[in-house]
Amino acid sequence: MAGKNLVGVDIGSSGIKVAHLRETKKGHQLVNFGIEPLPPQTIVDGNVMNAGAVVDALQRLWKARKIRQRDVALSISGHSVIIKKIPVPLMTDDELEEQIHWEAEQHIPFDINDVEIDYEVLTRREDQGQMDILLVAAKKDEINDYAQVARESKLRPMVVDIDAFALQNCFELNYGFEPSETVALLNVGASLTTINIVQGGVTMFTRDMASGGNGITEEIQKQLGVSFEEAEAYKTGGSEGESTTEVVPEEVQGIIRQVVDSLAGEIQRSLDFYLATSAGGDVDRIFLVGGTSRLRPLVQAIEERARVQVEQLDPFRRVTIDDKSIDAQVLREAAPQAAVALGLALRRDKERR
Repeated sequence: MAGKNLVGVDIGSSGIKVAHLRETKKGHQLVNFGIEPLPPQTIVDGNVMNAGAVVDALQRLWKARKIRQRDVALSISGHSVIIKKIPVPLMTDDELEEQIHWEAEQHIPFDINDVEIDYEVLTRREDQGQMDILLVAAKKDEINDYAQVARESKLRPMVVDIDAFALQNCFELNYGFEPSETVALLNVGASLTTINIVQGGVTMFTRDMASGGNGITEEIQKQLGVSFEEAEAYKTGGSEGESTTEVVPEEVQGIIRQVVDSLAGEIQRSLDFYLATSAGGDVDRIFLVGGTSRLRPLVQAIEERARVQVEQLDPFRRVTIDDKSIDAQVLREAAPQAAVALGLALRRDKERR
């Protein structure tokens, strides 16, 4: 594939993650990585509410990490994005290009003039005279908002991807897809949980849920009457297996279990919906990423409901690290949050359509 790797920029509700890859004869090497926190309410359900804070954070990252390249790949998620697998009559690529807007209008709850549309042919069923396509629509306003904060930060947005697909690319690089295997990729962030079910490398089902780790923090805050910052410290200190100097009230574990059980139930309903509406088989493996994926009770709650082993996705499993420019300890701690940025960093400035 031609062109140079773009810098992957994942603008999430809790912070911005950037990753830059270089391709070598031995595979991909991570040459730069950084995280910069964002103030609360900067990004709400995928919408940019405080553009100035995002611009400041991006400029700090580029300066601190001494990133010279300005060409970037961004991604969006949330309710402004619709991803659907739909059947259409068998037709040529040119015919589909002409028909796609009409087909999209039948399946998308937004005004067709307000969205950007993309699609990919998944399967052609010649015997039935039909084909399945993956239809993606994203609101132009949201795409423009993300592109604008990048431009105001003196960056050049070359690609706008979807979080679920960036995560899928990261998984493919590090694990690969078995033709007969179905995996569920779960990205549990601060305020958004993304589910992408992939069979043999093809997306079968996606969903964004407006819930994540902040729900746990807010419940601790409410029940114990402490600040958001204190509740956040209790949450990370109160998750089993993490050491902290903070003395964590004994109620915290119970609150965490209560909220993650509710989140796991929501995730399971999505898995059940997929199983009920898809011709695909059972989910064979579940992989978890995102800042909230560190919480052991969440892993246990998902495993208990799904009866499928849950693994932490390692975004650096098959990636070498340039240890002259990247602190390995920082990278290890950031790994759960790095997958989308890494998937975006696989994108190039001259891609074949």
